[in-house]
Amino acid sequence: MGAVRYKVAEAARLAGVSASTLRLWETQGLVVPERSPTGHRQYTENDLARLKRISWFRAERGLNPAAIREALDAEAAADDQPPSATSDGPENQIGRKLRSLRHAAGKTLEQVAGEIGIAASVLSTLERTSQGVSVAVLHNIAEFFGTTVSSLAGEEEADTRAVVRAGEWRTWPRTTPGVTVQLLADGRNQMDCHRFVLEPGASSEGAYGHEGEEFVYVLSGRVEFILDSDQFYDLGVGDSLYFESKRRHAWTNRHDGETVLLWVNTPPTF
Repeated sequence: MGAVRYKVAEAARLAGVSASTLRLWETQGLVVPERSPTGHRQYTENDLARLKRISWFRAERGLNPAAIREALDAEAAADDQPPSATSDGPENQIGRKLRSLRHAAGKTLEQVAGEIGIAASVLSTLERTSQGVSVAVLHNIAEFFGTTVSSLAGEEEADTRAVVRAGEWRTWPRTTPGVTVQLLADGRNQMDCHRFVLEPGASSEGAYGHEGEEFVYVLSGRVEFILDSDQFYDLGVGDSLYFESKRRHAWTNRHDGETVLLWVNTPPTF
C-alpha cells in the first residue's frame, strides 16, 4: 500500500487551519508539500505532523515564521535525544512514558514508527511534547506497547475522589488538536468515565478497536460515528450509542460549534 497523500483541503482540516493558511506557510518556507504530476499539492504524514507543530508554535507560543523554522530545526536535530528538563513536566507525561517504554523494548524511533505505520518524526514529536497525533494513532501506539491510552495519560495514578465536582475534572495531556478528554471518575476503576470536548471539525482521524464495550451520550452539539467502516450514526443532543469496542470505530464533530460527549468504556481498555 502506498503512502497516504492529502490534498490541501484535507490537510488543512486535519491541521485545524484554513487552506489559505497552508499556502501562506508554504510561501514562508515552513512546509514544502510534494506536487502531483498535474501540479496539485500533496501533503504526507510527515507534512501533517509538521503542520500541527507549526500550528501549535503559532497558537501556544506566539512565534513568528522565522522563530517557528528555528524551533522545528532544533526539534529535528534533537530527535531521539534524552528529554530536557523543560520537557519533563506533568503535561508531557505521555511522551515520557512512551519514550521509557520504547527504550525498555530496545527499539529505535524508526523501528517503532515503521511497525505502527507512522513517520518517525511524528513519534519523536509525541515523545518530546505529548502532542501531534490523532486519537486513533495514539491508541495504536498504546496497543503496540501493551498498554492503554488512559494508562499513558496517568488516569490510574490520580488520587481517588468519591465525588468529582462540575468543572473540577482532571484533564489528559492534549495530544490531539481540538480534542480535550476530562476524567469523570478517578483512580483504577472497572470503567473509563470521560467527558470528551470536541472543537469544530475535531475527529479521531481514523478508526480503531479494542476489547470491551462503550457507551456514548451526546451532551451538546452533534457527532458522527462510523462503525465497521460502513455503518454511519449521526447523533444529536440526547442521543446515545452502545457498541462493542472491538468493532472498529471512528468519529467526527459535525457541529459548527463545540460538541461534548459523556463516554464510558468497560473494562478500561482505551
